Amino acid sequence: MTITLKQLAKKYDESSQPVLKDVSVQINDGEFFVIVGPSGCGKSTLLRMIAGLTSITAGQLTINGQLANDMPPKDRALSMVFQSYALFPFMTVAENVGFGLKSRKLPAAEIENRVKDALAMVNLTEFRLRKPKALSGGQRQRVALARAIASDAKICLMDEPLSNLDAQLRAKMRIELKQLQRNLGLTVIYVTHDQVEAMTMADRVLVLNDRKVQQVDTPVNLYQHPQNAFVAQFFGTPQINLLSADVLGNELVVDSTLHLKLNGNLNVDNKVLVGIRPSDIQIEIGPKNANARVTTVSYLGDQSVISAVLNDTQTIRILADSTISVVVDDLIKITAIEGFDVFDAHSKEFITRQKGDLQHARITSQAY
Repeated sequence: MTITLKQLAKKYDESSQPVLKDVSVQINDGEFFVIVGPSGCGKSTLLRMIAGLTSITAGQLTINGQLANDMPPKDRALSMVFQSYALFPFMTVAENVGFGLKSRKLPAAEIENRVKDALAMVNLTEFRLRKPKALSGGQRQRVALARAIASDAKICLMDEPLSNLDAQLRAKMRIELKQLQRNLGLTVIYVTHDQVEAMTMADRVLVLNDRKVQQVDTPVNLYQHPQNAFVAQFFGTPQINLLSADVLGNELVVDSTLHLKLNGNLNVDNKVLVGIRPSDIQIEIGPKNANARVTTVSYLGDQSVISAVLNDTQTIRILADSTISVVVDDLIKITAIEGFDVFDAHSKEFITRQKGDLQHARITSQAY
């Protein structure tokens, strides 16, 4: 089943600012579609609009080609999985999974079969007679998933379903969720604030910020081809460096000691933002021609994140092999930048992607 959003908007009253504006996207049949963004950007509101739990102020929502703006939630053929699990504590696992089916007055035999099949899919058959209080957080979330599966809805809406779980269990559940979605052929619309969940689970991602859509694309394209500085910063760990730079002919002057060559001139004002991934920076340790001083070193096992301050006080993060011996206050030299994005300093919109060789980083003088 496909869902199409055309210029959707939401305002709670005429005098207020819109919570969402001009949201347009088509969610394809069988797609794992993630809506991601910071807290308060309107992710859950958008999901509730799709579910029919929140009214639509403007625009059109269609489900399988049928206009659904005023369609009652029960007629939308949707299931939902919430952050809080929404389980009845006095019911058994089986009773929780079958509750919605019972309220629809389906035959008892059909309910029993659906519950049995759904619990088997989430590996909870042996827990069918337990109460929610006797389950772990991960098991409770599986019960909520089983309830959605048993409903036989072709579209499943998920609102931060893994955020109450610890990091190790979240990683495991991400894999299980994705496998389950593929096996069942479900269309999943999944809301999260976590870029890792978005990158690891989604077929496509809608990025929300400042009440509007920033970009809709695959995880790979969001990382490699961000349309603005917000998207570039939101995806990737460690976070991309966004450095102020002056445009000087075919060079960007990030710092008196760090110039980046451009393949041609930019038709922009004299200020831009340069986005450099920490993994695209190469360094040498030592005072000769140094142009940065190390301020922090975060050990991550096989890699370390080095933060260093440039001559003009801008801070830059570098992802380096942990075998490199570096400590706070060491002087380092940036020897190469393999690639960088250029963004407009005012609108923050993407201008160009530059990829080059070792000549792209030129040390002009000794800073330290």
